Amino acid sequence: MNQPGKRAVCIGEVTIELTRGTDGRYALASGGDTFNTAVYLARAGINTAYATALGDDPFSDGILALAAAEGIAGDLILRVPGRLPGLTLATTDAVGTPRAHDWRDSAPARDLFEFADWSHIAEGITAARLIYFTGVTLSLFSNNGLGRFLATLELARKNGAKVAFDGNFRPRAWKGDVGRTRTVFMEALKRVDIALPAYDDEAVLWGDPSPESTVERLQAFGIAEIAVKNGPNSALVASGAAREFVPVPEVVVPVDATAAGDAFNAGYLAARISGSVPADAANAAHKLARDVIRQRGAIVPRANVMH
Repeated sequence: MNQPGKRAVCIGEVTIELTRGTDGRYALASGGDTFNTAVYLARAGINTAYATALGDDPFSDGILALAAAEGIAGDLILRVPGRLPGLTLATTDAVGTPRAHDWRDSAPARDLFEFADWSHIAEGITAARLIYFTGVTLSLFSNNGLGRFLATLELARKNGAKVAFDGNFRPRAWKGDVGRTRTVFMEALKRVDIALPAYDDEAVLWGDPSPESTVERLQAFGIAEIAVKNGPNSALVASGAAREFVPVPEVVVPVDATAAGDAFNAGYLAARISGSVPADAANAAHKLARDVIRQRGAIVPRANVMH
């Protein structure tokens, strides 16, 4: 994946987040699963861009300013007059489990591949060295948008890009339609080089009885590299015929587990881009996820992440 000059492109949605603090008050922030990963990739020194659509409002201006401050290129972010980004109200329970309530049905990110400028987005993606998206990304798009997105992935792979995917299954995002979810996922998985699933998500969507069965199912799609996250348990890394369990180096009680998987994925991909073997990349990913879940919020201050 080490192609100097080329960049990683993460694709998805950034929402305005109202996050409830310990004092009961709400603080304004912004985030989203693929955006969180983009932030941590950029902090690791990876040349990173983000692809989405935002409005022309002050909150969208704030998201662009955050991306710029984190060193994320914004040339693949479309601005749509008269539209507003989605809104997420986020809380955590007593053990740090996140709960989110969303108002996102009219967010412009849903139409990313249907705007007149969608070909500009496609061109940026096809020039990438790494493309990262999730099941949440897929849930945004109509069938027409999905067709354009999947075709873009095919062209990018022909150009030498690697495609990384985390199923990140959220039933509400798919309106409970498991059949459509599985169909869309299967089409996407045919175009994936690196799978980064969370075992609990895969068990819910596919009924996988073990991380090993998740690996076997994904390998049937021809996916060459798989790292199955499993909470505080060891991650299972599969590359070719080799399989290895990589233990969490330090199990901590999460203060806020909101972006645990997003951080793991960023740590893993950044390490792989930098030349680490998969097992070492999983170890680095565990450490970044550990630092993130020790604090509230998906995007934690740089000073609070160990190196």
